[in-house]
Amino acid sequence: MYSKLIHLYKSNPSQARLMLLMAIAFLTIYFLPAGNRRFDNAVLEAIRLTHWYAQEHVILCLLPAFIIAGAMAVYISQGSVLRHLGPQASKPVALSVASVSGTLLAVCSCTVLPLFGGIYKRGAGLGAAIAFLYSGPAINIMAIVVTAKVLGAEIGIARGLGAIVFAVVIGAIMHLIYRREEMARTDASTQGFADDEAARPLATVVAFFSLMIGILVFANWAAVDNQLWMQVYAWKWQITSLLALLLAALLVLRWRWPVSYLLALGSLVLVTALLAPGTAELPFAVGAIGILLIAATRHQDQEWAIQTWDFTRQIIPLLVIGVFIAGLLLGRPGHEGLIPSGWVSAAVGDNSLTSTVIASVLGSFMYFSTLTEVPIVQGLLGAGMGKGPALALLLAGPALSLPNMLVIRTILGTQKTLVYCALVIIMATITGYLYGNFW
Repeated sequence: MYSKLIHLYKSNPSQARLMLLMAIAFLTIYFLPAGNRRFDNAVLEAIRLTHWYAQEHVILCLLPAFIIAGAMAVYISQGSVLRHLGPQASKPVALSVASVSGTLLAVCSCTVLPLFGGIYKRGAGLGAAIAFLYSGPAINIMAIVVTAKVLGAEIGIARGLGAIVFAVVIGAIMHLIYRREEMARTDASTQGFADDEAARPLATVVAFFSLMIGILVFANWAAVDNQLWMQVYAWKWQITSLLALLLAALLVLRWRWPVSYLLALGSLVLVTALLAPGTAELPFAVGAIGILLIAATRHQDQEWAIQTWDFTRQIIPLLVIGVFIAGLLLGRPGHEGLIPSGWVSAAVGDNSLTSTVIASVLGSFMYFSTLTEVPIVQGLLGAGMGKGPALALLLAGPALSLPNMLVIRTILGTQKTLVYCALVIIMATITGYLYGNFW
């Protein structure tokens, strides 16, 4: 009978897999512990976290990140990327440039993904791309400053130094492990998407991306207990609007976009802002989508819209699924999911190796938006968390998350993703353990 079943499976494997999938789905739904208080609350937390993510991150963070990533795939010269960040580029230069570039963004582990995909797709070496991927959410200057202010200068300095070293070391290790494969990838990818390097000088391209990155950074400027930071926060939308106007002017003068198109779009954004004065996300979304629609109508810029959509359809579904699962298991900050928060506090209550490993692993699966990891760790320290596990969580948490891992896998494949995640967890564990026991 067993051999007949195997033969039946081999004769039509697609239908057999579908039947097995349907059976697993049915059994999962059938045995769901619906009515159980913890399970029902965890489902509600998953929905609330996904709802919060959609409101707070999709429009202001991911939408501009997708647009920038799509532009990277079209307007950045592949030769320049290979020269400065490619597998054959000087490793100190490539890793340093990638780390510094990521540091300036101040984005979360999900927002950095389209940008990482953009430079990797354009020809950046794996090591440099990984250094950029880690440094974006982990090393940004304000995160280090806020950590030092809230948790103490000692742990702030330890986080800053640890994250900088991590970005370079992890990138270098990934390059060494996969250097032959990366060289082969570079040799195979000699043709880019659209190379307008001759028509658009380097200064124009730099200004173009600087303005878009500036819009991304200032639109997401968060309120923090710092006088200078709050002064910028009070003017964030005025600064964002000014950068948007400069971007429109650049598109007219250098990209030769029709003035009438951008005036119509600007009027629509203004009307939306007046109709919904307390909801800045709506005019922001209208402006971002309008830019893409104009690009889609122009033959020479259609590839920008196509590449942006390609990143969006690849990444968004996985992020939503990942955020939902993270909320189901761990809940939101201050709220419990399936895993009781008491278990977490008890598991990381000292500076032992076990506690540090648990902190690194839990941090790698949790989702932290920009700067939210600091008050979370502050609360855990108040509940008795050791300072070693606290540092490990600060080093692993912002750079990794379950949604982040799911997307990285689609870009790099399962093996490279597992190696990258393992390196982050191992290095965070070692650093946290040494810090907790020797300083």
